[in-house]
Amino acid sequence: MGRDLLAGRTALVTGGSGGIGRAIARQLAPEGAAVALGFSAGRESAEQLAAEIAEQGRAAVAIEADLRKPMTRATTTAAGLTTLVLAAAAWVVAVQRMKGMDMGGATELGSFGAFVGVWVSMMAAMMLPSAAPAVFRRARVRAVPLFVGSYLAVWMLVGLAVYPAYRPHGSLIAGALTVAAGLYELTPLKRECRRRCRESVRSGFEFGLYCLGSSVGLMLMLLALGVMSIAWMSLIALLVLAQKLLPERPAVDIPVALAIVALGVTVAVGP
Repeated sequence: MGRDLLAGRTALVTGGSGGIGRAIARQLAPEGAAVALGFSAGRESAEQLAAEIAEQGRAAVAIEADLRKPMTRATTTAAGLTTLVLAAAAWVVAVQRMKGMDMGGATELGSFGAFVGVWVSMMAAMMLPSAAPAVFRRARVRAVPLFVGSYLAVWMLVGLAVYPAYRPHGSLIAGALTVAAGLYELTPLKRECRRRCRESVRSGFEFGLYCLGSSVGLMLMLLALGVMSIAWMSLIALLVLAQKLLPERPAVDIPVALAIVALGVTVAVGP
């Protein structure tokens, strides 16, 4: 690209927020070229460079453009379907591993290694279906494994906290924890996290943190009523999925929360 060729002409400079794009833009500006700047790092970076060029009396237009290769419709669909296939496979593994382990609140977690294997398959089965829309919206071809992996890493960390804290318990504690789970559903923190995990996010880890904040009450309910119960696991997975996909509606959400509280009371005072 020679100066004589580009002098006085309009040029579109694309690239990262630094390096070649900036160098070319600064080279063109003194030669009288009108420079349009497109940066994958975002509009702020392009506008900053445009302002520098404008100080030299040259025309510069900042253009925000994501220059990374986006997913095609077919690739996006494939990524979402792959996420759902992984979830289905995790359900098969979880059901196989959990057979005969359900003893309600008296359930033992077993060895750490055995628990980790069951927990990972449980979380993948329960949480990946609700993550599929986020994969459709945000993740790119190369980012899908990192997005899904970092999302599941959040739930893996939860498992590492659960293992030393969990103890087999009776109906009174199970009921009290379930009541607490129902009351959490009514808190502003729950509503805010639920809203955030329905929006676009920067990473799978951030998505996982917001989804943890949204679903922590329901997970507490699972731990209280039967951490190895396929029935409770299925019900709570459906609630998590519904809350991710459906908008917040007090006419629905409040009765659900009160029903969880009522369940907790029933468990606590029952035989």
